[in-house]
Amino acid sequence: MKKKIRKIEASLVFILKALLYTALFLVFYNAYARYNFQLRHPLSSPSRTSVIVIFAYIIFAYMFANIYGRYDIGKRKSKPIVYSLFLASVFTDILTVFMLSIMNTNAQNNQIFEFERPLLLIPILIIQLIVIYVFAYFGNYLYFKVFDPEKCIVITSSQRSLNEILRGVRKYKLQYSIRRVADYRDSRLKEFIAYHDTIILFDVPVKERTEIVEYCYQNMKNVLFNPGMNDIIETNSKQFIIDDISMLGSVSKGFTLEQRVVKRTMDIVISLIVLILTSPILLIAAIAIKIDDGGKVIFKQNRATKNGKIFQIYKLRTMKEDSGTYALTENDSRITRVGAVLRKFRIDELPQFYNVLRGDMSVVGPRPEMLANIFNYTNEMPEFEYRLRVKAGITGHAQIAGRYNTTPRDKLILDLTYIEEYSFWLDIKLLFQTLIVLFKKDSTAAFKADKEYVTAEEYEKLMNEEDVDFYFISKDE
Repeated sequence: MKKKIRKIEASLVFILKALLYTALFLVFYNAYARYNFQLRHPLSSPSRTSVIVIFAYIIFAYMFANIYGRYDIGKRKSKPIVYSLFLASVFTDILTVFMLSIMNTNAQNNQIFEFERPLLLIPILIIQLIVIYVFAYFGNYLYFKVFDPEKCIVITSSQRSLNEILRGVRKYKLQYSIRRVADYRDSRLKEFIAYHDTIILFDVPVKERTEIVEYCYQNMKNVLFNPGMNDIIETNSKQFIIDDISMLGSVSKGFTLEQRVVKRTMDIVISLIVLILTSPILLIAAIAIKIDDGGKVIFKQNRATKNGKIFQIYKLRTMKEDSGTYALTENDSRITRVGAVLRKFRIDELPQFYNVLRGDMSVVGPRPEMLANIFNYTNEMPEFEYRLRVKAGITGHAQIAGRYNTTPRDKLILDLTYIEEYSFWLDIKLLFQTLIVLFKKDSTAAFKADKEYVTAEEYEKLMNEEDVDFYFISKDE
């Protein structure tokens, strides 16, 4: 019965998605149609303006849905869906009004270009936000009312790895119900796998992971696993046919000349615009820092960029002077009152656009780590040095998808994925996605002074409370 219900999942999501996007469009179109007679033509004989506005809205909505994410209920929590769809609506509405303004610049309407009723966007966006909020929360409520969480087994290699994956998965209890955990070396794995919908593999050696994945594929089981360096290379490889032999090839040439020129041009243009537009904010922040404790306004620190070149990074000072350079911890007493506000809204990062102008950094790229961190992380993970193949950046894949306290390994995977998948479109996409960081409360979350781990005994108790099985042998602490 449950399998039959699962078959309607795509249909249910499609219906809700169609209703949502139709509602968002009608809110926008009907509001502007009240003041533009060209938009009030019947569908049987639409005006040229109405046709262009409709197509422009569809194209922009599709483009920003690809950037920020779609109405993917059942996959994401309601709040991130609201943030993503609202930001997509903001840019879609603004650009569509821009197209409408161009169409209305003629002898019959506006003699010169005039942005059409910008204040009308405020009530439109408020109504659209309410619609998005209702659809996101109701959609997820309905989805999880109809569909049970996937029965999962976590297969891993040690108690430490188990703690790490549980930290993430346990935040998605409505999506994933962990019914068992097991060591990848257990001889009963195939028996365990048979009773679960989704198999989560974490820190399992490549050879054994490949065997498990192939077995799951044979038996129609969903598989999730954390990627390694070889997976990133394979994912971004191209197919080659040598005679009649199919091959995957990875060509490591770095950025092409054209890509470097385009990226550098974009860096200069964006950094100049940002520094000019935010100069009043920088001035106010500088005065606030001086009034707060009378110390220096700018914080300088040596960081590494492309090919390991050392440069001085500039930031607005958010901590007490001479307070050390080790990573922030939760409720860190070194952060000043003004600094807490600057960090919350990422205002302290603005002087780094001067680093971009100088050529030390790029707008998009891996974050420049402290030199001590690079030394320590590279000793632990030699592949960490691959991040230095490109210039360090102000924003990037790891900053958007992760947090300040995301593990170095997970940041590395995100950064290497960016390097291997680089394109101009990807940079544009990440620039727009950076706005989402402002809505994430945990984006600046510091490291906990004492990390909270779930012991095997605690997890066994949790599993027993939920009437599920528990099995795990820690062989590698």
